[in-house]
Amino acid sequence: MTTAAEPADVTDTDVDAVDPDVTADGTVPADRPPIRIGGEAETIRTLTTAVAAGTLPDVFVAGGQLVHLSRVSGPAVADHATGQPSTLPVQADPLTASALAFLLAHHTYVHRLKKDRETGEWTEVEASPTKTALSAVLSSRYWPGVRPLNGVVGSPVLRPDGTLIQTAGYDPATGLYYAPTAPMPPVPTHPTTQEVADAKTFLLDRLLCDFPFVAPADRANHLALLLAPILRPYLGCLTPFGLISATTQSSGKTLLAEIPGYIYGCKNLVWRKGDDSELEKSITSALHSSSPIMLWDNIAEGTIVSSAVLAQLLTSPQWSARMLGSSGAGFTATNNRLWLATGNNIRLGGDMATRTVLVRLDPNDPHPDQRDQAAFGIPHLDNWLKNPTNRVTVLRHLLILVMDWINAGAPRSGHTMRQFTTWAGASGGLLAHHGIDGFLDNLTEMREADDEDAEWVAFLARWHELNHDRRITSRQLRQQAEIDIVNNQPVDHWEGAFLTDDQGRTPSTKSIGRILTGHIGRWHGDYVIRSAMDTHAKARVFWVETRTTDHVDQAEPDQTPAEQADLWQ
Repeated sequence: MTTAAEPADVTDTDVDAVDPDVTADGTVPADRPPIRIGGEAETIRTLTTAVAAGTLPDVFVAGGQLVHLSRVSGPAVADHATGQPSTLPVQADPLTASALAFLLAHHTYVHRLKKDRETGEWTEVEASPTKTALSAVLSSRYWPGVRPLNGVVGSPVLRPDGTLIQTAGYDPATGLYYAPTAPMPPVPTHPTTQEVADAKTFLLDRLLCDFPFVAPADRANHLALLLAPILRPYLGCLTPFGLISATTQSSGKTLLAEIPGYIYGCKNLVWRKGDDSELEKSITSALHSSSPIMLWDNIAEGTIVSSAVLAQLLTSPQWSARMLGSSGAGFTATNNRLWLATGNNIRLGGDMATRTVLVRLDPNDPHPDQRDQAAFGIPHLDNWLKNPTNRVTVLRHLLILVMDWINAGAPRSGHTMRQFTTWAGASGGLLAHHGIDGFLDNLTEMREADDEDAEWVAFLARWHELNHDRRITSRQLRQQAEIDIVNNQPVDHWEGAFLTDDQGRTPSTKSIGRILTGHIGRWHGDYVIRSAMDTHAKARVFWVETRTTDHVDQAEPDQTPAEQADLWQ
């Protein structure tokens, strides 16, 4: 018969005990629940029942898979270059057959009956289940009696009801396990007016005062990103990509990105330009880590961040990828991280502009690295943040602002942002509640950073100048791109605005047709492509409208391709 014990949270004693399994006289302690096993099938059923009943401490279920929370021995793992914590003091690992055998041996008394050949008497002997039985138990994806684990956090976060997780250990209301990276004094749930004022003064006039933000929007955007890990469990939403772009080296962009890294824990990633397959592997590897912040630091100057893989990640609650070298098994993880990048004069492409929050720095100084640190609000901030006590100070002030906003009813702003509207409305409301202006006011600059969109705006503007609202086929459009010879001089009617491929060449007629079809109805600036089928020529025709254009009936074109054949003659 199997006896269940109440699950216990991970504690230091779990690691430091010399031998929790036997007493000095070699007998089995009474607090080890007995599990009697028999044949293979019986063993599988018995172990499944025992695990489901919570017999093993610190075993949880995540995505249908059993995981075990264990404390990492030794000092907290840190990045030696930055001093940032790269992992949390507690980590969750998938439960394997060998790990299950280890837990059973240490926390239960697994035994079977053995018959003495001489006396015929049955006695209990301690036993270890076979690997086959252990693997069979772990193959189950349904564990209704096992506590769900939705993540491990190293700092206090908001529950969905607006209360703050401050007690270390497992939080049943959220399924989160709070493992503080440094001792954290209690944060007042109802901070005083003076505490709120002090928190705002510290964050704006000391912590961030020396960063050369281009505009108030850049400071407000960074604060919103800094608060995102605290708000995420409360909001239950995705957060956008944070891009910190500076005009020159030594502007402070890396340090600005490291602030959330120091506070919550960070993993540094390597950006490989134009290689989505490598980026996918990098993201999959990163999500095996418990770090809440994922950072691509110092992307090469002038890089255009344009990735379908990254764009998909940012708008997907779950990340799934096939494991390398596996034909069927895959990896799935909850996308609950904050993804950041830094670089000088970074540009955007693809769908990244609508998924990104921009923070710009411009020191307007030929030698920003020679600024007098002694005059800073916090001199040598990078070293200051390496002290856990100072990191707790920053975090406490952030939490005070959050709790004051919660007590005011958590007002929202009217900001909208694609799949991130929940985050934008809450962040905008929190900042406005504290009188911090500018949040998301640099959307125009964000669009200007979108090189691909800028190219489309120029292309469609010139198309409209040349063709107005006349409808043409992709073949005719391709013919217009040809360079004419006028008075022995080459003439480009498009003035360099026609679309080109990755090699800078004019695409083929078929490629142009595919490209235009992919942008039908999508606005670029004040221009949009419309399309219809020509029933006479059985060909698709395209035209450009502007925001001021009277929209015409799209069901039937007013000109056939044949009637437009003389357009450039």
